[in-house]
Amino acid sequence: MSDHESLPDLLSLTGKIALITGSAGGIGKAIARRYAEAGAALELVDIDGECLEATRAELSSIGPAVHIHPIDLTDKEARTALWESLGPQGPDILVNNAGIYPFREFVDVDEDFYRRVMETNLDSVVWMCHQMIRRRLKTGGVIINVSSIEAVLPFKEDLATYSVSKSGMIALTRALAKEYARHGMRVNAILPGGIITPGTKSAAKGVLEFKFDLLKTGYDFKQRLPIGRFGQPDEVARVALMLASDFGSYVHGAAIPVDGGFLAA
Repeated sequence: MSDHESLPDLLSLTGKIALITGSAGGIGKAIARRYAEAGAALELVDIDGECLEATRAELSSIGPAVHIHPIDLTDKEARTALWESLGPQGPDILVNNAGIYPFREFVDVDEDFYRRVMETNLDSVVWMCHQMIRRRLKTGGVIINVSSIEAVLPFKEDLATYSVSKSGMIALTRALAKEYARHGMRVNAILPGGIITPGTKSAAKGVLEFKFDLLKTGYDFKQRLPIGRFGQPDEVARVALMLASDFGSYVHGAAIPVDGGFLAA
């Protein structure tokens, strides 16, 4: 690699194919937009087919191609069909962003609840990485796992199961980074903090109907932020672009907080 590549060349994803899960809105949609602007063809996955189609329509004029896959990633058959549709080599870039964050007090967690969170947030990521690496052993590629600051420093109450699932993503990232770097795979994780998305707004609204002390939790969280504000999805997307492109060519096995300084405070 040259030491004197231009900035546009370093950030370019021209000729690349990026598979992004949870891309109908929020952080996933923001990543898709930045990747399209950088020249990548997009394979967008989300369980919400209607919003996914709206995202496809919005982004189709920006990048070279946008294909959508409205599937449930916890469904093994749907996951397998997705990868078969992508061909034997698969995408150049995989972003595992899909996830859920249901609130439930730990003593009230049952096996069905636990299984749903883990299957969505961790198990599906394991198998998506498995499919990606199998296809890219000879050509290399990029994997970006979107975890959370809750994996490192739990702050919100009633999210113990979520925190466990997101911690597992960090462990998976580091293990794969160590094992498959020699095959040309770059594997990193992003740890978003307080990012305002339609999903986080909806989750908070649902809890507020029953638990008004969450207002205090939100206030305390914001007070801890050195930067003094919550983040936007595009601020995570910019880091995802760096990690996917040659601009981040020597970043490997990292878990990068995008949290306004929360973990440092």
